[in-house]
Amino acid sequence: MVKSMVVAGVMSGTSADGVDVAICKISPALMAGGTPRIKLLGHLGLAYSKTLRTAVLGAMDADAISVAELARLNWRLGELYADAVVSAQEKFGVTVNLVGCHGQTIYHQGSPEKYLGKALRATWQIGEASVIAERLRVPVVSDFRPGDLAAGGQGAPLVPMLDYCMFRSAKVSRVLLNFGGIGNLTAIPAEAGVDGLMAFDTGPGNMVIDACMKRLYEREFDRGGAVGRTGRVLQNVVQEVLKEKYFSALPPKSCGREQFGEVFVSRFIATCRKAGGVEDRNEDVITTATALTAASVGQAYRKFVWGHVGQAAPLSRVEFVVAGGGTKNVSLMRMLRAELEPMGVKVRFMEELGVPAQAKEAVAFALLAWLSWFHLPGNIPAATGAKRAAVLGKVTTV
Repeated sequence: MVKSMVVAGVMSGTSADGVDVAICKISPALMAGGTPRIKLLGHLGLAYSKTLRTAVLGAMDADAISVAELARLNWRLGELYADAVVSAQEKFGVTVNLVGCHGQTIYHQGSPEKYLGKALRATWQIGEASVIAERLRVPVVSDFRPGDLAAGGQGAPLVPMLDYCMFRSAKVSRVLLNFGGIGNLTAIPAEAGVDGLMAFDTGPGNMVIDACMKRLYEREFDRGGAVGRTGRVLQNVVQEVLKEKYFSALPPKSCGREQFGEVFVSRFIATCRKAGGVEDRNEDVITTATALTAASVGQAYRKFVWGHVGQAAPLSRVEFVVAGGGTKNVSLMRMLRAELEPMGVKVRFMEELGVPAQAKEAVAFALLAWLSWFHLPGNIPAATGAKRAAVLGKVTTV
């Protein structure tokens, strides 16, 4: 029997900057054919230590790393996630019945590639669920993405299930963008059913900006977009990057550090240096990386999303709702508005819909855990390209 539960969703994204815990009360739909009801009880964000972030970034899409290092990192993250849920329970005075833990992605390949004579997809999220289950003494649902890959999907994006349950509207079309390490969006036309949803990764979110800041300024990120505000946009570089295959590929599609990690960043910085000429300046690289992120979203909207939502509603009835760490980058948000508002699209923050921007993905994995616990599908084939709706995740019990 499907029933209400208090669920902790635990999320650490491709930015590898920390962990978010969202404690939610999730209840069955009030009527047949409805969607689950989700109430956020509290959100706690905890930063990774500098040494842990270095270890995580070193493991992502690594050319060479020892098996021992990966095993130890898997268990260390399990302890960290358990600590985070304990802290959230204490802060908000609640006891959870279930935990949904996304884990830390260290490799994601959503499209088939040949390996040992077989074309296959692959994904790997670490953070030992047994540690969390033992510490909390409640069941844990983890490792959500493989179920979708096995069903022929890309394993991403999975947040669209939350977007559909919480944010669809009969009156306005909504595009919901999350600016994490990667930018991912969900487009829901007004009055659309679940099959009318479109979702995909737009390209880099904070990932390239952060990596350039680390290389050029030895800082983890561009706080408030302060550096990005001071440089020039090297438009030729932005336009050249946007010609790359990923940006023109049709949805559904997903990406990660495999496309926009260290190799891409080295090439991007070198291209900016060449374009900058005698006036070569570090701030121009950061400003151009910021502009690339905004322009990739604008191009994705024009090429793929407008035809999906715009034909279903007047321009004034399209809302573009932004969440994630990128919302704190004032320069990025200014550039995003400059891309979208000339098309008549209203840009809003996720907080205006009642969910803190940084909490959204953690809420999504609380919902996915609840669905999995009751043997209900969590992916949306229209978003991931899967052949069927699938129950996601692996359950660890105590």
